[in-house]
Amino acid sequence: MDNRTFHLRLKCTYQGTNNLVDELTVEVLKDKNWETLELSVRSPGFLLFINALFSCQHLYMRTNSAERSLILSSALGELYLETDEFWEIKDVIISFNVNLKSGKPSEDDISYITERMTHCPVSSNLPKHIQIKNSVHFV
Repeated sequence: MDNRTFHLRLKCTYQGTNNLVDELTVEVLKDKNWETLELSVRSPGFLLFINALFSCQHLYMRTNSAERSLILSSALGELYLETDEFWEIKDVIISFNVNLKSGKPSEDDISYITERMTHCPVSSNLPKHIQIKNSVHFV
């Protein structure tokens, strides 16, 4: 059996100085086409887990940005995740490209935000050998 690859995309707009979510869409790449992720009790458990990881990283990105007085206008996030044939996670890459409403991030701000993202509860409960490669790029 081959490795499994998952690719999710998040589009979000924000409101207020706390970067509250205004509109949010999450899509999943299936057969080379993007489909809106519609979660239900019939959704595959592993897809629910991946979305939880992505949501948790997004929450920590936007709240820690607000702590640093970086007010967000919109963001495009992407999650790439690869498992082996037995569904064990091998690689996780999460990135956010963020349009700012106000604020000017320093390198220290970006380092702080990406480091804090690794402490979201879902990330913290992954096995220690799985290192999430996360990044935030402000425009």
